[in-house]
This record gives sequence, structure tokens and C-alpha cells, in this order.
Amino acid sequence: MSTEVDDSPGDTDMTSTRALNAPVFALAAVLAVPPAVATAQVAHQAFSIPAQDLGRALTAYSRATGLQVAARPALLQGRRSQAVEGRFSQADALARLVGGSGLTARIVGDAVLIEAAPSAPVRAAPARPAANAATRSAPPPLGTPGGVDALDEVIVTGTRQASRTAAETLSPVDVLSQEEIRESVSGDLQDTLTLLAPSFNVQRLHADPPAFVRPTTMRGMPGKYVLALVNGRRYHNSAQGQAPDLSTIPSASIRRTEILRDGASAQYGSDAIAGVINIILDDRPGLRAFSQFSRYYQGDGEEYRFGLGGGLALGENGSISGALEYNRQGRTGRQVQRPDALAFELAHPGVELRDPVQKWGQPEEERLKGSLNANYRLSGNHELYAFGLFNDSEGMTDFNWRNPDATSNVYKATAAFPGFSFLSIFPGGFTPQFGSKIEDYHLSGGVRGDLSDRLTYDLALTWGTSRVAFSLDDTVNASLGPKSPTSFFLGREYQDDFVANADFVYRLPVGGSEPLNIAFGAEARVVTYGVQVGDKASWEIGPGAAYGLAVGSNGMPGYSPARAGEWDARSYAAYVDLEWRPVEALTLGAAGRYEDHDSFGGNFDYRLAARYELPVGLAVRGTYSTGFRAPKPFDLYSSAFTQSLNLTNGSVNNSGRLNVNDPLAISLGAQPLKPETSKNSALGVVYNNHGLTLSIDVYRVDSKDRLTTRSMSVPAGTPNPQNFTSLSYFMNAYEARTQGVDIVAAYRRDIGPGRFNTSLSYNQNETEILDDRLAPLNPLNKELFARRSRPGAGVSAGFGYDLGSLSVSSRIRYYGTWIDMGTDPDDADRLWQEFDPMVLANLSVSYDFANGVNVKVGGENIFDSYPDRATLDANRGLLYSRNAPFDTDGGQYWMRLGYNF
Repeated sequence: MSTEVDDSPGDTDMTSTRALNAPVFALAAVLAVPPAVATAQVAHQAFSIPAQDLGRALTAYSRATGLQVAARPALLQGRRSQAVEGRFSQADALARLVGGSGLTARIVGDAVLIEAAPSAPVRAAPARPAANAATRSAPPPLGTPGGVDALDEVIVTGTRQASRTAAETLSPVDVLSQEEIRESVSGDLQDTLTLLAPSFNVQRLHADPPAFVRPTTMRGMPGKYVLALVNGRRYHNSAQGQAPDLSTIPSASIRRTEILRDGASAQYGSDAIAGVINIILDDRPGLRAFSQFSRYYQGDGEEYRFGLGGGLALGENGSISGALEYNRQGRTGRQVQRPDALAFELAHPGVELRDPVQKWGQPEEERLKGSLNANYRLSGNHELYAFGLFNDSEGMTDFNWRNPDATSNVYKATAAFPGFSFLSIFPGGFTPQFGSKIEDYHLSGGVRGDLSDRLTYDLALTWGTSRVAFSLDDTVNASLGPKSPTSFFLGREYQDDFVANADFVYRLPVGGSEPLNIAFGAEARVVTYGVQVGDKASWEIGPGAAYGLAVGSNGMPGYSPARAGEWDARSYAAYVDLEWRPVEALTLGAAGRYEDHDSFGGNFDYRLAARYELPVGLAVRGTYSTGFRAPKPFDLYSSAFTQSLNLTNGSVNNSGRLNVNDPLAISLGAQPLKPETSKNSALGVVYNNHGLTLSIDVYRVDSKDRLTTRSMSVPAGTPNPQNFTSLSYFMNAYEARTQGVDIVAAYRRDIGPGRFNTSLSYNQNETEILDDRLAPLNPLNKELFARRSRPGAGVSAGFGYDLGSLSVSSRIRYYGTWIDMGTDPDDADRLWQEFDPMVLANLSVSYDFANGVNVKVGGENIFDSYPDRATLDANRGLLYSRNAPFDTDGGQYWMRLGYNF
């Protein structure tokens, strides 16, 4: 389908679909509840924690109390808890739980610190793992007010060993706490990840579907090579873009986010070439709420955000928690009036134009998102669990302005419609308003527990769906003449993902420092992709087509019956994942996964990993793995083309993309699609001592059979019943190499009466084409690879100081040089522009009041910095590149009011 790839915001129809007042007043009523009424913190509460491995017992205690537990895993190994049954204060329950273990425990603020008693040695005996650590909620983050280092956090991504911390993992894992996630003003989780992790990047495009389902990259590779998980379970991809859309996950529901920066297909399956992002949902008791307002310095882009979250106990055996988040953002515009619009006004002084006729900036959007997370303990060590997410969003943005003097295929007079002209409807031209309606739902549930002291299990079913519908207002189907509507429903794309998992972990005593951790399991998956037809008027060929008037809704034709349909792909997988410490200083890992897909057959991936700990907190780690991305139903079966009328013989011309199974495509060389494959290698060092944590990892990803489109004209004499004039199809066509380095550091210590902390994340990467002989890439696209259409280097540095109830934090982001393509009306040979590095600074101050109220004020891009002016495509009025890798709207201020009951 032909769409406009270079437009921006504007419209009114979809902004009124949900009135702002109702959510505002509803949440205001919640926020008005006095703390005494809404309190969830009681002197005594019910506990039901059986005697078990101490690490698991502390996890249960954390879930029951909401307190974050900080402990080094080696300290907990081989120790068991006492049973805690009945009603106790949090302190008494904690004392009973660790009694007789040789450890001491104390509550400091919202954290529990576990330490060795003065005479207790740190033991290295084996401990029983939690049931399938890869999918079970691990203990809460350990970056607590008590001062435990970030790399001491127990993580569940990239390992199925229950007690690994970020410093002990075989692959690099970033752990972003809830407080860090709240550091961003944006309600889009992807903006937050870009702010905190420079290896991740999201674009803010101004038009077409990517304005609402924004393209992402990780380590310089496209978002389709990133696997997203929620509580360790696969999160569905968007129907538009075929990559996970993390903007659909409410930030208010997140306890922490773990980013695995390494290939992991041998552990998790298809798509995990660049890495894995695992969202851990909040499960704390109590009630929390916030309201937030932000605006850009230029007075536009207002955003209202409201959130409500909390949890409560289900008797003595379970809990349920949830969150609801609403946000509404207005448009921005950073442009000047188009030169052709100024010329039109001079030529037609009686016609009044909007100034500007076309905006370049972020679209207007309205979102409602929510989550639910529950668990219930059955008899023995067995537990039912379930969680779900939903997202409902609508948005609107501008397309290019149609100039009546330059758009003859709309405005010219024809014999098809005597006496009629679209000047009677749009005398000053028109700017099509592109709208989106996006719905996402995700449900997962299962049962997990212990089958013996050594064997745990987790059985789960997961279903997710993405539904993306588009509309176009303030436009016409010129070929229909006066019968053309000015508003069109363009159609809908949807994708359903159903997954069944059976996961097991067995701890086999084979000697050494720890038992051999054997994780194994199986997976069945069905992915369904479909396209629903748009309004007939959005794709219909009207009588005016014979006279050269444009066919279909102008700007983006709707989905015709020829494109509509439903297709699915099925796969089955089995895996084994081993991890072992033969001696205390050495950790070894190996994994293998076989998948069988109905579209291309079988695929086997493997992973080898090792980590060796040197004295004084220094360790060396390395991995080698293979990976793949299976072709999706969208790649295999979808088509996209537009229609026009041949003015010579009156026949219908077709152009666009065919699926690889189309007979015409096959006759022109289309082959069955194969999986995109990779070979990943990485080597790193980790240091964790005296308050300083540091990791340096270098990596290389060699990818093969990457998908691209092959375009061509139909040769004369080729059977062509649908009269295709030009076409393309997907093919596995080229090889590429991405390599780079990640540096992550954190330091915290007491300075004066408060605590200072700082963090630094650095990523540098580059991608080069190794072989594109099968389908040579456009020379300009090669140039984009060679000269970086995204910054090759990125830095995120954070600084904070906590002084009692007062906290001050700042963050500085650096983006390296990058280039953009376009057209220069004054120099036809100039096809790209290079942009200088960019530095953006944020600052915020927060204060916690005694009654649970928190006030936070801040600014993003506080120095109101802008990138270089765009010189390409400037004839359309834009000031800054529409493909910039960061927000180009300038400085923004915000205020957040929070309640914790």
C-alpha cells in the first residue's frame, strides 16, 4: 500500500471520543480520600509463609508487605526459614522468618536488609530455586534506600538460576527500578527506556502509522529483533510494524524493567537477536496514585497523566494488584508556513489559509491503559497466578498539504463531473488528517510450584492481541467527484498470539560449588495476522479515474478486498538450559533450543557462556550464541498495493508488494522465506566493590538472510492478468554486521548528611552491509548504513542526592552524529544531511511529606536545545528533521503529585 512517509499532526474528530473531565473528576475523588481512610499499612497483618528455602521465604514476605528485600545471594544459599503463621507486625514476622538461620534482618525505610550475624560465615551450599525463575516474579529490586548496589539485584532475565544478581549473570542485564522509570515525564515506556538505556532508541515520527506505532532500535538493530516479556512471558508484537510496542504497557504498573543486552534465541526462541526486555509488574500492597501535568516551553504539547495502582491480600494465601493510567497529550508544531502556501495566498488574495497549513510535530493522542496481577497459594508449595494488560488509544496527525494550484489529479475540471470542482469543498486546499485507533489486550495465567525439593514446574497459557485501525479525514477520493465523502475508515490490521508453555527446573547435585541447574521445557505457539477491509469509498475506482483523477482516499488509500484476509503460522519448540558453578569463582552455561515452524521447517540455536570471578570484585564473562527471527504471517502472506486507471486503454493498473506465494511473484523469482539468522559473540568485564559497579561489554552480531524488498517492473510477455505495472516482494537478501561496546557504571555513597548516587550508560555501535548481491540495496540506503541514520554513540548520565525527604536528580543525554536523507530543491545532487552531536539535560526535585504525599517538579531539555535546522525538504515548512532520533520540540516543564497510602 502506498502511504505518505513524511507528514505531521492535526485534526479534531478523534480528540473528543473520550471527554477529559470524567477521568479527571474520577481520579480527583480518589486522590481526595484522606490518608486515614485509605491507609493500607496496619500494625499487624496476616502471614502464611511455610518453612522453606530462605530466599523463597523472603520473596513471599516481600509480596505480603511490599518491602524491598536486599541480600546477597551467596548469603542465602543453604539456609532455610522458619514458618510464620498468624498475625504479626512486619518486624516480628521478619524476626521469626530468619530465626535460627545465622543471619540478621532489619527494616530500613521501605527496605529489608539481610546481613550475616557477627559469627555467621557466608556459605556456598546449594539452595532450592524458585519455581522457574525465568517466569516467576523474583524478589523486588535491591537498589533500596539502604544502599545496596544496583548490580546486587536478583534478576530473572537471561538466566533460569533462581539467585543470580545483575553482577553475576553470564550476559549483561540492565535493571531499571520503579523510581528510575518514574524519572521520565513521558507516559510512553519507550521514551523512558531511551532516556535511561542508550542502547535502546525510539523515533518520534510525524506521520503515517509510525507516528503512533513508533519504530525502535536496540544496539543499532531494528525492534523486530527484540523480544519483549511481561513477568517472563512473551508479549505480543504489534500488528503494525511487527515488533513489540512497549508504549501499550502502563508505567504505573511496572515494578522494574530488565534489559538483556545479548542474543537469547537459544533460551527464549524467535526474535531475541538483539536482546530481551522483561517487564516485571508491580505486586505491592497498599494504594498509590499520581497526577501530572507537562507543557513545552513554546506553550503547546500539554499532557495530562493520571494513575492509580495498588494491591491487597486475598486472605492469607494470595494477593491481587492492579494499575490504571490515563494520559492525553496535545499536538506540537515546529515549522514555518510552507513557501508554496505563501505563494498561493499571493495568487489568490481572497482565499484564507491556515497558518501553518501543515504542522510538523508530535501527534495528539489519548490513552487508557491498565494491568492486573494476581496469585493464590494452593495446598503445599503450589500456586495459581494470572496477569493481564490492556491499552486503548486514539490519535491524530497531519499529512502533506494539497495545494490546489499543484494538485491537478484532484482539482482539475473534467468531463466526468461537469460544473463540479473540489474548490467548492476545499478552496484553500486540504491537509488530510490521519487517525489511529489502537487496542491491545494481553492475558497470561498458570500454575507453578514444587514437585520435590529439587524439581519445580511452571505451566502457563498466554494470549495477546494487537488491533490497529486507521482513518482519514479532511480529504477526498477525487475519482468519485461530488459523491466523495471527506472522512474514510481505511481498515484494520490485527495480530493474535497464543502461546502454551511447560517449564521445569531441576537442581542436580553433581559436586562443585552449586548443583547443576537444569531448566527444560516446551512451547507451542500460533500467530494469526489479518486485514479487514476499509470503506468502499477509500479504495474504489470512480468514473473520474478515466480522466486522470486520483483513486482512493487521498493520502492513504484504504484496504481493499484484494488485500484483506487472515493467515496464521504455527510453531513448536523444546529447550534445555544448563548453568553450573564447578568452583565458586567459575560459572558455566549452555543452552539449546529446537523449533519447528510450519512455514519453513526446523531451526536449532545454541548458546555457550562462562564467567570467571577474579579477586577484589572483578569478573570476566563471555558468550557465543546463534539466533533467529522466524518470518511472520505478515511477511509470508500479506500484500499491499494501490490501483490507478490506465488512461490509454481504460484498464486498471496495480502496483505494490505481492506476497511470496503469488504466482506472478514466483514467476519473477520469489522464493519461500527463510528465517533471519545471527551469530552473536560478546566479551565483558564486571567490577563491583566499594560502592562502585562497572561493566564493559564488547559485542558483534553477524546477521544473515535479512529481509528486504526486491522491486521491479513486469517484463513484457510475462502473464500478468492483474495488469501490474511495477511490483515488489520480500526476500532474504543480505548479510550485515553490527558491532559495538556497552559501558554501564554506578556509584553511590554517603556524602555529608545525605546520600549521593550517579550512573553512566554508554553505547557505541555501527552496522555495515557484508553482502547484498541477491538484491542490491539502493545506494542511498547503503549510505545510511555506512554513515549512520541513527547516532553511532549515545550516553546517559544520571546524578542524584537524597537528603531525608528531599531528593534532587538530573540526567544528561548525549547523541552522536547522524544523517538523514531528503531532497534539496536547490541542489538535486545533494541527498543527505549530517547533523552535529546533541546534548539534552533534565532536572527534577521531589519532596516526601509525612502524610504520604509526594510533590515532584522538573524539566526535560531544560536549556531548550534544538538540533541543527533541516535543510532538506525545507520547502514543506519543517524546521527540524522528521527522522530525528530524539524529541525536537524543545524544553518541557512538568509537575507530579503523588500519594502513597
